[in-house]
Amino acid sequence: MIIPVTARKRRRGPKKEDEEQTQTSRSRSDALHLENDLRGGARRYINGVSLAAFVILMLAASGAGAAKLPWVAGGLLLLAILALFGIKVANQWEKAVVLRFGKFSSLRGPGLFFIIPVVDEISHLIDQRVRVTDVTAESALTRDTVPVDVDAIVFWTVWDAQKSVLEVSDYFTAIAMSAQTALRESIGRAELASMITERERLGIELRRILDEKTNPWGITVHSVEIRDVKIPQALEDAMSRQAQAERERQARIILGTAETEIASRFVTAGKEYENRPVALHLRAMNMLYEAIKEKGSMVIVPSSAVETMGLGGMAGLTSLGGSMTKETAG
Repeated sequence: MIIPVTARKRRRGPKKEDEEQTQTSRSRSDALHLENDLRGGARRYINGVSLAAFVILMLAASGAGAAKLPWVAGGLLLLAILALFGIKVANQWEKAVVLRFGKFSSLRGPGLFFIIPVVDEISHLIDQRVRVTDVTAESALTRDTVPVDVDAIVFWTVWDAQKSVLEVSDYFTAIAMSAQTALRESIGRAELASMITERERLGIELRRILDEKTNPWGITVHSVEIRDVKIPQALEDAMSRQAQAERERQARIILGTAETEIASRFVTAGKEYENRPVALHLRAMNMLYEAIKEKGSMVIVPSSAVETMGLGGMAGLTSLGGSMTKETAG
């Protein structure tokens, strides 16, 4: 049975389509950076300063021609062409790589500089600011064989424009692929728990691995930050239940410890009252007073306890309660 292509795309689901759109946008962004950075666009050939100089010299050549000065007009026309293709401008954060007959000549910029047209050529305008590259490792297995999706950000800088041009053809792709490979290697060496709780350590390890690879290219990796670690939903639910069970276990342990301490205190108190009936009697009287001192309260006391305290039966208990009630009312 042949399934149409449109049906296949529909069956991928919204999540898969979102991931593909994100990947496509990243590829377009990298391509735009490559176009503006490695090739330099039209600024490699002409710029505002060279165009202005060309127009001024052409007007001067026209004036010289009108004044019937052909040699002056020809010289001004030649200078206009040289100014149009020879005057170059690099921004403060850029370095221009100049090739002479296809061989590396020098690095120029930032600011205004001049090259010899036809002989010299600006092959690249290298941006030396800090760059940011997104790296994603999908369905990577940890050391304890748990599939995870990890998103990271790599901050890097081109510190040697000559090496970045001569040593690697496309360092944008090289950085992205190297970072993704290093991220997968680090995930495979780490367990899930350490990845979630020790992201900073994982980022430091990734930075060290990437810096060793990219330094020969004239590129320095400043830092790697782990943005997100996603685990399967079933495993997330299991971890949540495990954490809840662990909290309940800790609560029961704390409660049992409290009961043990209370029992120990009671044992100590029993030893203090042992062979001291007067002290025990006073403690019982105090407990009874605390129980019935509130107005309208009623306490049922066993007769054996009343006889032990010497209250004279129920009459004594009643009189004791009445006197305490009077004291409270007074």
